[in-house]
Amino acid sequence: MKKEQNFEKTLPEHYEQVYHLNAKDVKMGLILNLIALIVFIAVMGAAILVLLLGKISFVYDPIIGMIASGVFMLAVIGYIVLHELVHGIAYKSLTGEKLTFGFSWSCAFCGVPHIFTYRKTALIAICAPFVVFTLLFLPLTAMLYFVNPLFYLMAAALLGLHIGGCAGDLYLMALLLFKYKNSRLLMKDTGPEMTLFVPKEP
Repeated sequence: MKKEQNFEKTLPEHYEQVYHLNAKDVKMGLILNLIALIVFIAVMGAAILVLLLGKISFVYDPIIGMIASGVFMLAVIGYIVLHELVHGIAYKSLTGEKLTFGFSWSCAFCGVPHIFTYRKTALIAICAPFVVFTLLFLPLTAMLYFVNPLFYLMAAALLGLHIGGCAGDLYLMALLLFKYKNSRLLMKDTGPEMTLFVPKEP
């Protein structure tokens, strides 16, 4: 399929707006970040429970702990950047259009603000980071369980931050999969704002 078939330069006639999400909106931003926190706590709770059930002994070494904490912070920053880059790679490969990246008080973002992407293209770009990093962090966490409890917990924390941080992506994914199923749906993604349009019914 040609890239031009994945998007429209302008909104076609007879389309109407059916949904708008603004991550910079205070209420929406707080809701998404609260969901992210709840997911993170749930993942860490499960990870700690697995350690307790496995009766894994844990001796904390301050020096190793400090080094591991530094590595973890760098990993979190790197993940945030890579998460948005994966969105960008998906959008770029499917549309070839100019991307925009940035940060707001509530989230980091990547968008294609000058076009309207069709539902399939939007779904792929939205889902890409969740799929890629879940497939990376889950095996990593499982592997580190058998290596070192501290490293295991840090990998679990990264997994929790990842899943929680995908709250907005997963919400949009659910909307596109279960509510707005029209293949002619168009999405305008400016980064922090996503607007959905569908053809008007005759």
